[in-house]
Amino acid sequence: KMSSGAADLRQRKKQNCTESDKMAPEERNKENSKLGRSPKYMLIQRFAKLFFGCLAAVTSGMMYAVYLSTYHERKFWFSSRQELEREITFQGDSAIYYSFYKELLKAPSFERGVYELTHNNKTVSLKTINAVQQMTLYPELIASVLYQASGSEEVIEPVYFYIGIVFGLQGIYVTALFVTSWVMSGTWLAGMLTVAWFIINRTDTTRIDYSIPSRENWALPYFACQVAALTGYLKKNLNCSAEKFCYLLVNASTYTFMMMWEYSHYLLFVQAVSLFLLDSFALAQTEKVHEVYRIYLFSLIVGYLLQFENSALIVSPLLSLVVALMLSKSLQMNMKKSKFVSRLLKIMYIYLVLTVAVTLNFLLKMFIPHKENEHLLKFIEVKLGLNTTKNFTMNWLLCQESLQAPSQDFFLRLTQSSLLPFYILVLIICLFSVTQVIFRRICGEPLKETVKLEDGRIGERPEIVYHVIHTILLGCLAMCLEGMKYLWTPYVCMLAAFGVCSPELWMTLFKWLRLKAVHPILLALILSMAVPTIIGFSLWKEFFPRIMTELTELQEFYDPDTVELMTWIKRQAPVAAVFAGSPQLMGVIKLCTGWMVSSLPLYNDDDLLKRNENIYQIYSKRSAEDIYKILTSYKANFLVIEDSICNEVGPVRGCRVKDLLDIANGHVVCEEGDNYAYSKYGRFCHEIKMNYSPYVNYFTRVYWNRSYFVYRINTVISFQS
Repeated sequence: KMSSGAADLRQRKKQNCTESDKMAPEERNKENSKLGRSPKYMLIQRFAKLFFGCLAAVTSGMMYAVYLSTYHERKFWFSSRQELEREITFQGDSAIYYSFYKELLKAPSFERGVYELTHNNKTVSLKTINAVQQMTLYPELIASVLYQASGSEEVIEPVYFYIGIVFGLQGIYVTALFVTSWVMSGTWLAGMLTVAWFIINRTDTTRIDYSIPSRENWALPYFACQVAALTGYLKKNLNCSAEKFCYLLVNASTYTFMMMWEYSHYLLFVQAVSLFLLDSFALAQTEKVHEVYRIYLFSLIVGYLLQFENSALIVSPLLSLVVALMLSKSLQMNMKKSKFVSRLLKIMYIYLVLTVAVTLNFLLKMFIPHKENEHLLKFIEVKLGLNTTKNFTMNWLLCQESLQAPSQDFFLRLTQSSLLPFYILVLIICLFSVTQVIFRRICGEPLKETVKLEDGRIGERPEIVYHVIHTILLGCLAMCLEGMKYLWTPYVCMLAAFGVCSPELWMTLFKWLRLKAVHPILLALILSMAVPTIIGFSLWKEFFPRIMTELTELQEFYDPDTVELMTWIKRQAPVAAVFAGSPQLMGVIKLCTGWMVSSLPLYNDDDLLKRNENIYQIYSKRSAEDIYKILTSYKANFLVIEDSICNEVGPVRGCRVKDLLDIANGHVVCEEGDNYAYSKYGRFCHEIKMNYSPYVNYFTRVYWNRSYFVYRINTVISFQS
């Protein structure tokens, strides 16, 4: 029964494709004959529109990539720096990603380089890691292959090639957003407005300024391509060739996105929920939605195999939801076709899917061993107020700006660029229209095959409904965590630009207002051109001078103390030395010197999280003996103390590293809103600078400057006072 049903489904899809391919030219010929236009004239007009639209999309992407490159050069003076000074601009986890790219290029062969990364014991002391799996280093693997295969060694330096690829991907990101808005509105004017809003609100749309090698900067362009292809795929009356192209692009971009970012399956889960709601209200073709579910399933399986059997993908909510959806749909298809049963299934469908998904996810986590992202669940518990903790790592994460609720400045910036007001307007109109369509569907009224402009029913277009649901879900996440704004704001730009440039949206509004004085279709067409033009000119007048000032103003990023520290390590420290210090500094030391370190700025591994917490004790009120035991347990030879952490004056009370350590160690008592510190020992990072016993017995200062103090950890302890 299932095989015959699947065959019937494929046959119906083929028939629909051929019928739409045959009907579309006939309908266009009828319209052209009514308007007195020849088919040849219309073909030339459509080709010109497509050509200039594609040209504008590609040009926008290239201009944005050039803009990023120019801004980066002005900010860091990259071309006039030495290699060491350039590498210092990579901070924290970015330094680790780029260091592995360097190691791949230094390896005698690509195969040998990959083997050394998958069996890496030269980065973290006493620990062998699979860096490719643990840090999702597929971008670095691809970049190194392209650099060597293209013969770029004699043409361009490795660092320029690396950041050039990332900037190029950002150009693709912008182009994909342009195309998505164009496909939805029918005019590439919407794409231009999307790009303008994206660049003006760059502080809230991308983290490319702060962390070039971060995984999201590699992955999100592929997700934007997937969303653009999915938008086209969900459209009604799409001809077969366009539908196949969109389907293949969704396939390729979904799989690539999953390989580029360890958290990609969470974002795809949000997208799957959007499609599930779209299908539940019968607002899209069920066959298309379930084809996308199969793409998810295929990408998860292939990703699991190629990511060294990554158990996080098996226990991910995405897999549980997709399997639940498929099981529920097959059950629905095999039921008898009575009206009562079909209505009952519609009511029970959402409940059934959620129940099966939650149960399946619970069972998978019970029987499949996994440690991935356990700290993420604990963080959510504490964030929602379901639990309290004194744990240093958890409280440190809660204090990070990206994990706080968004500030008022964020909404003020979006309002000043006129983005937020227009987004809210477009969202309200679309939501009301979608609500009307859902009410009609409940009453048994079928959807129209083709929605015309005069109908004023923008809520019947499945791709529009999908984007409305998607931005609402992402918006809810962004209201909880400021870091999620980088996922939400780009699609706010796209949806707002689509809305103000879409005659259908204005026509939907005029249908509700029942305009009689002016012809609503004519007014909708005028407003869809006039409003974005006015917005564009106002943005140009206010923000273009600021952007040009950014590109012409010479900024200076120079950190002489860090340069001196790295130079001293390379010249004076033994090759086999192991350094201990803050994880962020250890990432820079690993990149700039190649020396082994005791910790890394990574937060997806329980052992590394515990290491980070233990080594951060150098800023706590612990004894010299305790710190010595901790450092020697990781075979550390040198200790680096940062004055900026030891004497930190944080903007948020209780969020400084030393405050969090005091809370975790029980060295702080809170009474009536006041904090009282007590410990029999002084703060280690202060006491060690005094050069008195017992600190000099365990540690010997070998180097210092204004920002850093380096101590050799003594192997033979002298207890002379």
